[in-house]
Amino acid sequence: MFSSILKKIIGSSNERYLKKLQPTVAAIASFEPKMQELSDADFPARIAAWKEEVAGGRSLDDLLPECFALVREAGRRVLGMRHYDVQMVGGMVLHHGRIAEMKTGEGKTLVATLPVVLNALSGKGVHLVTVNDYLAKRDAAWMGKLYNFLGLSVGVIVHGLNDEERQAAYGSDITYGTNNEFGFDYLRDNMKFYKESLVQRPLNYAIVDEVDSILIDEARTPLIISGAAEESTQLYRKVDAIIPMLVKGEKAKEEGEEPSGDFTVDEKGRTVALTERGVAKAEKLLGVENLYDPANATLQHHVMQGLKAHQLYRRDVEYIVKDGQVVIVDEFTGRLMPGRRFSDGLHQALEAKEHVKVEAENQTLASITFQNYFRMYEKLSGMTGTADTEAVEFKEIYNLDVTVIPTNRPMVRIDNPDMIFKTQKEKYHAIAEEIADCHKRGQPVLVGTVSIEKSELVSEMLKKRGVPHNVLNAKQHELEAQIVAEAGHAGRVTIATNMAGRGTDIVLGEGVKELGGLHILGTERHESRRIDNQLRGRSGRQGDPGSSRFYLALDDDLMRLFGSDRIAGLMNTLGLEDGEAIENRMVSRAIEGSQKRVEAHNFEIRKQLLDYDNVMNQQREVIYARRREIMYAETLDGIVDEYVAELLDDIYAPVEHLKGEPDEETAGIVASRLDEVFDLSRYPDFAAALPSREQAEEWIAESLKALENAAPDSYQEILRYFSLETLDRNWKDHLLSMDHLRDGIGLRGYGQKDPKQEYKREGFELFRAMLYTIAEKSMSLICRLRIQKEVREEEFQHKEDAGEVEYKGSPSSEPAEARKPQPVKRSAKVGRNDPCSCGSGKKFKNCCGK
Repeated sequence: MFSSILKKIIGSSNERYLKKLQPTVAAIASFEPKMQELSDADFPARIAAWKEEVAGGRSLDDLLPECFALVREAGRRVLGMRHYDVQMVGGMVLHHGRIAEMKTGEGKTLVATLPVVLNALSGKGVHLVTVNDYLAKRDAAWMGKLYNFLGLSVGVIVHGLNDEERQAAYGSDITYGTNNEFGFDYLRDNMKFYKESLVQRPLNYAIVDEVDSILIDEARTPLIISGAAEESTQLYRKVDAIIPMLVKGEKAKEEGEEPSGDFTVDEKGRTVALTERGVAKAEKLLGVENLYDPANATLQHHVMQGLKAHQLYRRDVEYIVKDGQVVIVDEFTGRLMPGRRFSDGLHQALEAKEHVKVEAENQTLASITFQNYFRMYEKLSGMTGTADTEAVEFKEIYNLDVTVIPTNRPMVRIDNPDMIFKTQKEKYHAIAEEIADCHKRGQPVLVGTVSIEKSELVSEMLKKRGVPHNVLNAKQHELEAQIVAEAGHAGRVTIATNMAGRGTDIVLGEGVKELGGLHILGTERHESRRIDNQLRGRSGRQGDPGSSRFYLALDDDLMRLFGSDRIAGLMNTLGLEDGEAIENRMVSRAIEGSQKRVEAHNFEIRKQLLDYDNVMNQQREVIYARRREIMYAETLDGIVDEYVAELLDDIYAPVEHLKGEPDEETAGIVASRLDEVFDLSRYPDFAAALPSREQAEEWIAESLKALENAAPDSYQEILRYFSLETLDRNWKDHLLSMDHLRDGIGLRGYGQKDPKQEYKREGFELFRAMLYTIAEKSMSLICRLRIQKEVREEEFQHKEDAGEVEYKGSPSSEPAEARKPQPVKRSAKVGRNDPCSCGSGKKFKNCCGK
């Protein structure tokens, strides 16, 4: 109560912040007449002069009023659009590294040009992040006219570009692209061997369009680059054959009561569990004695994933089958996500369920979450129509404040209360009737559905009633922009999943204002209030009339899983008859309460993901920093000396503090390790007695000097190649170990231990062991290397195909007969079980060591 009284007296923090920006808005306006006097040629000249001033130390804040006024005038001349004062406010909010919440139709694309141009003056690059390739290309071409007029270069990062094209795009003053492309380019850069092939510059400033979609909705799924693991896919088909034979049961309602059926499903928690009866049945069907025997761990995992695939993942809702492949559907936007795969064998279980080709399971080569990627930018900001409901998460995870920007014209859309029915059948009948009525009157309707399945259901009902309509869902999103842009024309009916043209304005056709504007009809509530608000926001842009209404049923997923029994009880109290609907603000508020609970649940999932990824992120930063150090160093002698010192510290530890001579067994162990790592048995005196540490250092330096003398021009590249090759191979294995550690870490909770702390502690131990292994394996390879008369530098060129990065040499595509006579240019003294140095990928004993 006290806070609300205080707010009335001094205003909210949002209002106070906006008030502080007003003097700057006035200063921008004061420069406008001066900018109107400039000739077209003066614009790029002014930008070039400011770039020099910024390089000389002038601050961007100091230039802001004049620069914004210049961009405003450039927009008027080139695009025929003059920035409103509220758009100037939005531009300042973005420049200050905050999130600007601006309603649909308020011109976010144009607003972004202001901070983009100002921050491009630093010469460090500005990234504008969009939700899809179409918007990246559209906005870069549309706003690119303004940037080019000012003498600034523009690049676009979309799927399918090669490294040279990406380097050119990232080298531009301004770069448009999708969150996935930016994230994957970062990961790919950290898998490359030569600094000349890196594409990204240091991450300076990013503006994220539809920031809630990218930083919150997609933050539950990390970006992963993976390669095929060496496991058979036949087991998935074998397990899939028995899943339909298992009977779904109900959980025990009272303590001590046994659950019914062979398995139970928890839809809210998205989990399945076998009952004792189900375990016995699965063991019989699979022909094993004990499904929970450690030897059958893989089989048990496949059974659980098979059950999930059949019970929790529905075709045309969570995924579709297209061209013989299972393609994921984004639950928040309804878009297809080709190339993305469910992890942990779930995707293979879905492929087996749908009887398409089961692809090999993948092993992670590199991964990062969007949270950790975007937090690497020196400055980050974002814009969207719906961010205020998630302000706490933006602040806690990204340290971003949300500022709500007032609309240019008052909002007059009428948001009607929800219509609530007992069953979905009654609800869809009423939806079809209302759409038919709107169509008859000529009022355009945008129907929002939560899945492809539901959009096709509504479409079938409208066909029976003879109502012409467009269906916009993930199966045909190429036509998205055109269909959405025309959705405001008289008599149009557009059915859309949640992809509903984010970033595309719906402009009302002739005579539509008189009919009440665009009507939004939601077929059910989404689990996130933001998605509902985003759908509503398609109507009522720039003061246009409009209306919205959501239709709900008690058996909708949200109501069934998260709506409390209180809602159903309330409905019965109100005496709802079959086929009848009610409008009740109290019920609508109860539903909103359910949505808040789901949002809190999803926030916990994202926070959990981030907590675990923060452990990996610290390790990732160390490894990637070491990679860059190796790639950029003129000489690697310092890194090699560091490896040698670390290894000798460990090897000589057993004899370091002995007063007399070590016993024969200890001396033998130390000598064996010295030979294993540094190949010191090549020196005749090594066998006579255990060398002192100083003697060992001298011999190691001698062998490295001999290698350098044998190949003076290639020596540093040889060191670089083997250092990076070893680092990458061990990092890949470490990622797999960390995956396995995380899979089982939750069980530590039963032992009264905090799983996150255990993951952190054991992860650190694994990481420390990996760093030691990298040093050991690198020196083992380098010290065994022998250079023959002819050494060509290209022998050390690493394969770098952006599409398929391989770390092990793969057999040549030439026939074996053609390969055998080829001379080996680089030979090494290697163990029989070591990889052969010819690059065949085989063990030495099975290749050149035959």
